[in-house]
Amino acid sequence: MSKVDEKKVLSSIEHTKGVFLTRDLVSEPANILYPEKFVENCQILKKVGVIIEVFDEKKMKSLGMNALLGVGQGSTRPSRVMIMKWQGGGKKFGSPLAFVGKGVTFDTGGISIKPSSGMEDMKWDMGGAAVVAGLIYSLAIRKSKTNAIGIVGLVENMPDGSAQRPGDVVKSLSGQTIEVLNTDAEGRLVLADILWYMKEKFKPKFMIDLATLTGAIIVALGERYAGLFSNDDDLASKILGASQDTGELSWRLPMDNEFDKLLNCPIADMKNITGTRGAGSITAAQFLKRFVGNTKWAHLDIAGVAWSKKGTDFARSGGTGFGVRLLDQFVKNNYE
Repeated sequence: MSKVDEKKVLSSIEHTKGVFLTRDLVSEPANILYPEKFVENCQILKKVGVIIEVFDEKKMKSLGMNALLGVGQGSTRPSRVMIMKWQGGGKKFGSPLAFVGKGVTFDTGGISIKPSSGMEDMKWDMGGAAVVAGLIYSLAIRKSKTNAIGIVGLVENMPDGSAQRPGDVVKSLSGQTIEVLNTDAEGRLVLADILWYMKEKFKPKFMIDLATLTGAIIVALGERYAGLFSNDDDLASKILGASQDTGELSWRLPMDNEFDKLLNCPIADMKNITGTRGAGSITAAQFLKRFVGNTKWAHLDIAGVAWSKKGTDFARSGGTGFGVRLLDQFVKNNYE
């Protein structure tokens, strides 16, 4: 083997560490992995040059991240926001590539509690956050010549006496108010605040969020495709291209103002569910779109692909790591 080939093989082996980090995070039970522990497990990123910043609940409250904090207020496990910054493209960090992840370390549904059957699987509802951590780790390991930033909102959704109630109204970081009709539509509340923070604080080239957001996407696309939503055709096309390159498949679904109107609310700026049966994944994406402004944005609903009970071509049963290779290839193809 030539030195060039050997270098490529070693680089490939190192790159898999990001995928394995994501799989490990997703597969841990919720009594082992909770918001503070997620942060602790990601300290390994510092060893490869990633800068990590963590917000505790006092900091989030001072910022006004009330939508995110409302989700976790019924848990004894305090919520966290973690920012991971990789500066591989030069000293100036302007307009980074931005990745945003939902990190619900366990989701009972809150007061709108889920059925008991299958609830044990809700330990993987932090799959989006795990992908963001694994991706930033991968970019750092292979010394990607880009400036990239990841932000994850880490909460546990539990139904105790201080939990958020259906009908509560919260004021998000954006200043927009949300009537929480269903506490099990919580991931979008977490993402709302961190999407807005990312947009305002870092002025990124684009934002891509990942979330195990809706059961409806599994009904639509099964366990083979992630649902892709975007306000920018070029960004969506680039993601679809990387999807084909890696075999981590995604399928673009529509968005429009008629879907958006279903979120309008008489007592707040919006409600967190429409109250209708149809287009659940689309209206969830429309909700997120209200927090991205004019920034180029894409949303990957990975509820059907983040976990596999039977395993995949690339992973045994458990967390699949879906999304790390896809977005790493996306960065390689378009920004290096």
